[in-house]
Amino acid sequence: MIRTTVLAALASAALAAPAMAQSAPDGGWSFEVGAGTDNRSKAASKSGNDGYVYGAATWESADGRFYVGPGLETIQAGGSNVEAEFVAGYRPEAFGYDFDFNLAYKNRLDAEAGYDEDGWEVTTNISRAIGPATARLQLQYSPDAAGSTEAFTWVEAQAGWAFSDRLEGSVAVGRREQDKAPDYTGWNAGVTYALTDAIDLDLRYYDTNAHTVGEQYEDALVAKVAYAF
Repeated sequence: MIRTTVLAALASAALAAPAMAQSAPDGGWSFEVGAGTDNRSKAASKSGNDGYVYGAATWESADGRFYVGPGLETIQAGGSNVEAEFVAGYRPEAFGYDFDFNLAYKNRLDAEAGYDEDGWEVTTNISRAIGPATARLQLQYSPDAAGSTEAFTWVEAQAGWAFSDRLEGSVAVGRREQDKAPDYTGWNAGVTYALTDAIDLDLRYYDTNAHTVGEQYEDALVAKVAYAF
């Protein structure tokens, strides 16, 4: 019953939400819902190469530096179809760089008995923009991830370019090393188009060097729509 209700709510919000204004610039709550043809994380599929929907709520301080919030996304792992998370973070600026430090707790709801359904992730993002060019370095660590994977590290470099006020392109390459799961390198390249001030469309190609390990590591062209308000 919980699973059905969550999926119905997310699908309705992601696919049929009316146009609304984005959150005020002086802090408070903002929301985002969306849907895609595949739920990709660190270049690998979390949804069995099938479509997914998601929703998230975020509270920000007036200066935009502190934030907290819950989120939900559909997956296929360990008998679970929904992953819930709670994130808290801090976004300072220094020496012309933007930093984002956050801690996330994730739980795969209604997982099978004996399945390790939860885990913690610590993430650091370091980014900078110069004119239309952007660059970001992401460092992520988990002492014990969900499922059979135990500790892992993920390091990703991303570069982007704003072709116009609405169209951006980006490429990223990352390396994941983990205990009790395969190490692999993944990458993606794609474009994001702001259809309106609140709706983004993204088309992106993903691939890894671990095709022989499982279907979740195979290449895919993924389309996604996101609505923020």
